[in-house]
Amino acid sequence: MTEIKQMMHDMGRHARQAAMALGRATTKAKNLALHAIADHIDKQRTEILAANASDLEAGQDKLDDALLDRLELNKDRIDGMIDGLQQIALLPDPVGAISDLNMRPSGIQVGKMRVPLGVIGIIYESRPNVTADAAGLCLKSGNASILRGGSESLHSNRAIAQCLHTGLAQAGLPAQTVQVVETADRSAVGELITMSQWVDVIIPRGGKSLIERISREASIAVIKHLHGICHVYIDDKADLEKAVAIAFNAKTQRYGTCNTLETLLVAEAVAEHVLPALGKLYLEKGVELRGCARTRDIIAGINLASESDWETEYLAPILSIRVVDGFDQALQHIDQYGSHHTDAIVTDDIQRARRFLREVDSSSVMVNASTRFADGFEYGLGAEIGISTDKLHVRGPVGLHGLTTEKFVVLGDGHIRG
Repeated sequence: MTEIKQMMHDMGRHARQAAMALGRATTKAKNLALHAIADHIDKQRTEILAANASDLEAGQDKLDDALLDRLELNKDRIDGMIDGLQQIALLPDPVGAISDLNMRPSGIQVGKMRVPLGVIGIIYESRPNVTADAAGLCLKSGNASILRGGSESLHSNRAIAQCLHTGLAQAGLPAQTVQVVETADRSAVGELITMSQWVDVIIPRGGKSLIERISREASIAVIKHLHGICHVYIDDKADLEKAVAIAFNAKTQRYGTCNTLETLLVAEAVAEHVLPALGKLYLEKGVELRGCARTRDIIAGINLASESDWETEYLAPILSIRVVDGFDQALQHIDQYGSHHTDAIVTDDIQRARRFLREVDSSSVMVNASTRFADGFEYGLGAEIGISTDKLHVRGPVGLHGLTTEKFVVLGDGHIRG
């Protein structure tokens, strides 16, 4: 057995043992650990930012702007980690909750109990804040976790991991409840995604190539989304002032996230009224626009969008714009090119809003709101471990409930089957 293989299997065995101990932990102990971790992250800000600065410096010549944005930690993002952990502590503990308890004709009672998934392996690129978010959600939902961040965030993840282990120790929980893989060797990922005797679920967060690899090679169930090609459709019954604000925010509030707008669809009847103002705002912000022929007639000097543009998640200040005949063509475009992540309509027509909600097959569908709200924190989940575009076993932002499953429980009093 190679050194990496031995290390990963040792981590898996320790994680399984920790998961069993965590199953006996009280909600009070888990919440104590979450608050303690948050406190230590707050106290270790200087050390965390220094570690992150080392990662950023090392990545300057190797990472594009979108990845550097994801990698960077600052005061607000550290505040976000702390707030996320504290919110998770305030959420109801789903573990052990019994629902749908019914009396059967035989006299037994049958219900469902919510239980942890067990051991969760999480593989992610950049975004060191995922280390805290994922650890907190797994801890509260009763799961042990093995976290494997990218080599580009190794120093940041180590600094955050120290806070995690200090907080766990303070609450009397096993240190192996959360383990961070500290090697940059890619073979560690190959081991993690095939250790079915130790790991129950894999959650990858990163670029399309990473998630395709994990989906292809894993011998363990995977909760995933490949990419986020998000749309905003401005309907001909839209309040155009709202439409401009929503479409501008959805693209420019942050470029390197999976819920960022990538294709703007505009009804032909309002295109000449809304696109000049939006185009001006985007261009002033430095966003490169790529449009269909009808868009280019309205916004002069922009590049012609190709077929591949409608299929591209830019994660950058680039936006594709298409003028459509109306509502039905917008739905057809989303169905053909969308990634089932997040899509929004801006309209004051209640019937079209209802149709959009019903007919668009995405994990988040919105009316008169920016796609940037597709986020576990914004949804009240405390934080998220990722956004799933799968339909089984969880869809959309994955919070506490998404990290649990159900088992049937039967209550009897000496009942036997006749």
